[in-house]
Amino acid sequence: MTILIKILQFLLSLSILVIVHEFGHFVIAKLFKTRVEKFYLFFDPWFSLFKFRKGETEYGIGWLPLGGYVKIAGMIDESMDKEQMKLPPQPYEFRSKSSWQRLGIMTGGVLFNFIFAMLIYVLVLFAWGETYLPTENVKYGIVTDSVGYALGLRNGDKILSVDNQHIENFMQITPDIILNNRKTIQVERNGEKLDITVPKDIIPKLLKGKGQIEPRRPFSPYVISSFAKESAAKNAGLLIGDEIEGMDGKTFEWYDQFQKYIADNKSRDIDINVVRNGEKVNIPVRPLQSGILGIYSSKAYEDIFKLKTLNYGFFQSIPAGISKGFKTIGDYLKQFRLIFSRHTKAYESLGGFITIGSIFPGTWDWQAFWNLTAFLSIILAVMNILPIPALDGGHVLFLLFEVITGKKPSDKFLEYAQIAGMVILFGLLVLANGNDILRLLRK
Repeated sequence: MTILIKILQFLLSLSILVIVHEFGHFVIAKLFKTRVEKFYLFFDPWFSLFKFRKGETEYGIGWLPLGGYVKIAGMIDESMDKEQMKLPPQPYEFRSKSSWQRLGIMTGGVLFNFIFAMLIYVLVLFAWGETYLPTENVKYGIVTDSVGYALGLRNGDKILSVDNQHIENFMQITPDIILNNRKTIQVERNGEKLDITVPKDIIPKLLKGKGQIEPRRPFSPYVISSFAKESAAKNAGLLIGDEIEGMDGKTFEWYDQFQKYIADNKSRDIDINVVRNGEKVNIPVRPLQSGILGIYSSKAYEDIFKLKTLNYGFFQSIPAGISKGFKTIGDYLKQFRLIFSRHTKAYESLGGFITIGSIFPGTWDWQAFWNLTAFLSIILAVMNILPIPALDGGHVLFLLFEVITGKKPSDKFLEYAQIAGMVILFGLLVLANGNDILRLLRK
């Protein structure tokens, strides 16, 4: 059911964004009295799932969920309709319009995606506000993994700043280090302030989700609230409501110490020291091969840490939402820049449909859905404005060339460019989804 919910959220989000993007092209085309012959959600090679005609435009839903398109008369696009281009230009065709009008039509989809993302952020902030964990409220310090240790961090460190700049939102510390090429991290360790240098070779590992920096949590009290799908603890006889005091007679101050003990002793039975209905019980459990028991605690995140919520009135949410939209655009462009940086190997972190679908929560959460949809709208806009033939950015590139030089590329050149662009896009699609498949095989 979790996977189904993720898939449904992804398809709904994709459908909304495709419609918004293509509607942008549609509206600007109509504004300049250009004929739009088709408006399709998803692609329809050979047949469509649903279609109807209204006026001069055929509206429909294709069966291949890789995007969507509007077919504009007199334009070489993914439909590769060369027969129409052999006929004399008509006043209602794209090729008959001025270069500035054609530029407006081609940027309409990207513009609408950016505007749509801003609108979502405005409404989300108005409806739910913004909740985050302030860095100063991470009162027990951090917990990290072996990559974080290689970086120089230690469990219990309190992060004060990055490059001597305070990061208000704790969860933005790692993205800030990656995106802004930070050099140092200032921490408090055992009452002493230390400067930790960030080596360049740590960035590729951070991009792959390693070197996690998370708030450190106390272990006690640990009351079992639920079990994972695969649970060694449940199979051994532990029950919901059991309070774990320790293991093998050992007690733990911190949850990460509890996790490490299980991982270090996963090849043998561990006595779980439990309080059940006021009585102490020892239950032997053999951990899973992954080094976990498959249990969840009843102690909620917000019960341990004091979160901060910013609430916005309607008129306050407008500038706040727009500001958040522009910041997200800037951060994504920085992420995109990393792909072309040789030492980061960011191309290995590219993901396809599996990666995108997996970022949606396993339960239907409208706040998370709309935040993710806004982010994907920005991704769609940025990707489409890339100067690759077959994308909006490729058409824009040729139009800018025409505006600057006064010379229009030939239809034959545009046809070949469209084919080359489709080959490039297919290669990127194979790379991104191939990375997804390799990641699945390595698990």
